Amino acid sequence: MNRIYIGSLGEHAGKEVLIKGWVDVRRDQGKMIFMDFRDMSGKIQGVILPGSPAMEVGQIVRPEWVVAVTGKINKRPERNVQKDKVNGDIEIEILGIEVLNQAETLPFDIQGDTSDLDESLRLKYRYLDIRSERMQRNLRLRNEFTQKIRSYLLNEKFTEIETPLLTQTTPEGSRDFVVPSRIHPGKFYALPQSPQQYKQLLMVGGMEKYFQFPRALRDEDLRADRGFEHTQADIEMSFVERDDVMNLVEKMMIETVESMGYTIREKPFPRISYKDAIATYGADKFDMRTEEEKTKGILAYAWVIDFPMFEAVEDDGITGGGKGKWTFSHNPFSAPMPESAEDHAKGINIENIVSAQYDLVCNGFEAGGGSIRAHTPEMLRATYQIMGYSEQEIQDSVGHILEAFKYGTPPHGGIALGVERNVMNLTGEAYLREVQAFPQTRRGQTSVMNAPSDLSPKQLAELGLEIKIKPKK
Repeated sequence: MNRIYIGSLGEHAGKEVLIKGWVDVRRDQGKMIFMDFRDMSGKIQGVILPGSPAMEVGQIVRPEWVVAVTGKINKRPERNVQKDKVNGDIEIEILGIEVLNQAETLPFDIQGDTSDLDESLRLKYRYLDIRSERMQRNLRLRNEFTQKIRSYLLNEKFTEIETPLLTQTTPEGSRDFVVPSRIHPGKFYALPQSPQQYKQLLMVGGMEKYFQFPRALRDEDLRADRGFEHTQADIEMSFVERDDVMNLVEKMMIETVESMGYTIREKPFPRISYKDAIATYGADKFDMRTEEEKTKGILAYAWVIDFPMFEAVEDDGITGGGKGKWTFSHNPFSAPMPESAEDHAKGINIENIVSAQYDLVCNGFEAGGGSIRAHTPEMLRATYQIMGYSEQEIQDSVGHILEAFKYGTPPHGGIALGVERNVMNLTGEAYLREVQAFPQTRRGQTSVMNAPSDLSPKQLAELGLEIKIKPKK
């Protein structure tokens, strides 16, 4: 007999079926035993009637045991129908139970909302936390969101392309995670904070429409909506201006979230200058909803545009973000707006240079950020010169992309949408870890596995590394 998923049992009323999954709840009423079973598709109530051959095994089975159940799908009496639940009008008369695996008592209850449990306990046993109904729902909704974006972009003739995880350290605004090279002692790879340069090089390569869902890794201070790792919906397009990218992304987001059953507060999305956003909301990411709209889960999208391209800052000696008085406000690969192009090229009136940057905000989060890019060597070099880089420092940092730009690079631009932040808006969750399968703790420790951890003396020797512990202050 072939397995039937629990969510499809309504199609098999009156038939004998085989289901496989977990014992969700068990209620022993003496002559009869009731059990709820679950698999990835849903839940169903089962009953072992007096005299059933399944009674002997049913008396020893406990919650979270993994079982294979044969039984007959019966309609429930009208008085017992649960109209608000899937399979609320049917139950399975259990005829046989095969125990596939037993389970010890779980370290915490997964029947309710686990979000209030101790974080270290939840993440130590994250695979059990994922069994909870809320986490199952969040991860499946995340999958639905990314698949709808993928389908939209493929329909728009985009090509999905992967870019490397081992790359060169570049100034992106945060600290890099670095990986020592065994075959090049004393040298290091960097894990990508974003695929920024690779996607621009794909535009040089004539791909024209690119996307992927890359992992981005940044060694930055952890917050509710920020972790060491996150996923982006990364998009880049050739022969576009600012409105072309914004219009495509806006249409994609409307189609995606409305097809998932959500309501958008205002269409088309409002466009607000950075200056007006700061004046009105005190920040460049804001929540425009009323309290009633928040209660209803309304999505309030808006574009923030006309950002200053540079901000005054002193180099902190760590991130490499600035060498002198000025650093980039978002990333150094953005182009200036046409009206600022002459000042940018001459390196004058720097505080008033406007970037072709655009951020998508929603419900108080930055849902995505992008820009029209510098696509000529002169434009990118001018940005680094304004930031105080010498010609040699410019070559060391971005010489490879300056070389690429010499060979017929089209105007291009794109955006990166944070998958977790967007899914947080859809689910109403307040923490990034609630929409990731295996997040880090607030202290940057991994779920389940014990990392960061020590390297063995042999590993250190192979990598040519020596560990020096800083004395505690």
